[in-house]
Amino acid sequence: MSKDTFTIIDNRTGKSYEIPVEYSTIRARDLRQIKVHPDEFGTMSYDPGFDNTASCKSRITFIDGEKGILRYRGYPIEQLAEKSTFLEVAYLLIFGELPTKQQLAEWEYKIMHHTFLHENMTELFHAFRYDAHPMGMMISALAFMSTLHKEASRIEDPDVRLKQIYRILGKLPTVAAFCYRHRIGRPFNYPNADMGYTENFLYMLDYMHQTKYEVNPVLAKALDVLFILHADHEQNASTSVMRSIGSAYADPYSAMAGAAAALFGPRHGGANEAVVKMLTEIGDVKNVPAYIERVKKGEFRLMGFGHRVYKNYDPRAKIIKRIAYEVFEVTGMNPLIDIAVELERVALEDEYFISRKLYPNVDFYSGIIYQAMRFPPDMFTVLFTLGRAPGWLAQWVELVTDPEQKIARPRQIYLGYDYRDYVPIEQRG
Repeated sequence: MSKDTFTIIDNRTGKSYEIPVEYSTIRARDLRQIKVHPDEFGTMSYDPGFDNTASCKSRITFIDGEKGILRYRGYPIEQLAEKSTFLEVAYLLIFGELPTKQQLAEWEYKIMHHTFLHENMTELFHAFRYDAHPMGMMISALAFMSTLHKEASRIEDPDVRLKQIYRILGKLPTVAAFCYRHRIGRPFNYPNADMGYTENFLYMLDYMHQTKYEVNPVLAKALDVLFILHADHEQNASTSVMRSIGSAYADPYSAMAGAAAALFGPRHGGANEAVVKMLTEIGDVKNVPAYIERVKKGEFRLMGFGHRVYKNYDPRAKIIKRIAYEVFEVTGMNPLIDIAVELERVALEDEYFISRKLYPNVDFYSGIIYQAMRFPPDMFTVLFTLGRAPGWLAQWVELVTDPEQKIARPRQIYLGYDYRDYVPIEQRG
C-alpha cells in the first residue's frame, strides 16, 4: 500500500529521509533534518519569486492557469461578472458565502455610510503638488487613515476588524475621487450614499453642479464588472505584501498601504497603462504586422499578452472584451480598439506566440476601456486598487484568523565573507 510520503536519499551521506506529503506539498521545514554535520542549519529550498512555494492555505480564490479557470470561493468568474455586483462579490470574498437579500442590503448600507473622510484628510490632499501621481496620494492616504482609527491595531477583535472593512471599502472610492479632483485642480465632491457603489464614485469624479447631471448606468455597470474581475487573484505580489505586513499584526490600513505600493510597480499594476502606450505607438491597423515582427525579433515585449499564472486565454480578458464594446456604444468608438483586435488576431494565429502560450490577459482591454471613459493613464492603477481592496481584506482576515500563520521571515543563502577583523582607516588601502 502506498504512503503519502517522499523518500529522499542524501547522496552526500547515504542517509534516507521520509518526508510527509499533504496536498502534493511538503513542508519546507521538514528539509531541515537533512544535513551532513549535526551543527549545520540544515537543507533549505531556494525559490526566487516564490514560483513554487506555498506560503499559506487558502479557501478564497482558485486558479488553474493551464485551463484558464478563475473562481472566487468556488464560483466561476464568468457567472459573477454576469450576475453579481462588486459589493456582493466583496461580501463573498470576505465572508465565504453569497449574502442573503437582507445581509446584502445591510452590507451595502454599512459601506455606503462609511464613505466620508475626516476633514484632516482633505488637508492632506491639498499638501500634494498639483502634478503628484494619484497612486502616491492613495498610498499616503491609506497610511494616514491608520492614524485616524487607532483601534484598528486591535486586529484580533472581529468586531474591530469588521469596522475597518466597512471603512476601507467605503472610503477608498472617495480617496480615489479626491486624488483625481486634486490632480485636475477641481473642488472635491462629497459622497452620495443614495447612489450605488460605482455610480457614487463616477459622480464624485465628474459632477460639476449641472442641473441635470446623471451617471450613465452603462458606464457604472462596466466599472462594477471591471472591479469584480480585479477583486482577487490569489497570492500575487501585492497580496503577498498584504499578508506579509499583516503577519506582523500591523493594522489593515498600514498593510494595505504596502500592498498598494507593490501594485504601483510597473511590473504589477501598471500593465494596462503600458498596453495603451503600445497601441498608441502602433498608431494604425496597417502597422500591426511590422510591430509583431519586431516583437518576434526581441526588440521589445508585446504588452498585455502572457501571464505569470495563465498559460491559456485569461478568462477575465474574454469578459472585458465584451464589456469594451458596451462602453464604446456610450463613449464612441476608441480608435485603439481596432488596433487591439487586429493585434490579438495576428498574435493568436502566429506560431511564435502560440508555442509560448502568450494569450491576451486582463490588462489588454481594460486600459482601452478606462481611456474611453476618460480616465487619465495615471489613474489606471488607482482603479485597480479599488477593485483589489476586498481581495486584500479577505486575504488579511484569513491570515490573522489562521492559527498556522506566523510572522513572515524568509531565509537567505549567505554568500558573503566568512569572518574579517576590523581594520582602522589609516591602515586601509
